[in-house]
Amino acid sequence: MKLASGTTARSVTEWHGATPDAAIPERVKIRILLRYRGKCALTGKRLLPGEIDYDHIIALRDGGLHCESNLRPVWREKHREKTAEENSERGKVNRLQRKHFLPKPKGKIPSRKFNQPRFDNTKFIGAEHDYDT
Repeated sequence: MKLASGTTARSVTEWHGATPDAAIPERVKIRILLRYRGKCALTGKRLLPGEIDYDHIIALRDGGLHCESNLRPVWREKHREKTAEENSERGKVNRLQRKHFLPKPKGKIPSRKFNQPRFDNTKFIGAEHDYDT
């Protein structure tokens, strides 16, 4: 790789997490922070130690990779707001999908009440007359 000064430097291979929850090494965090000039990717605020989170540009659940090129530094407070908003939106989408694509539960099966008689003789026409007399 050729630098602006005309000298050459060895290239650094991109870091890829072995698993989606693998810890990001410090050397990778430093490279990401330098790439963004020490500023939050969402707000542009200068980040101080202790208030930095690393956010996936394309979320893992949306098919993003746990790798250096898919990470960006963000201000911890803004990252929590963004995550809460995304989770709320994802919940709404899931509810709508369940409503439209899953079979609807059937209501209770109506049944007669077994402790009551099936019919009342007094409700029939002419039941009040005595035909035997």
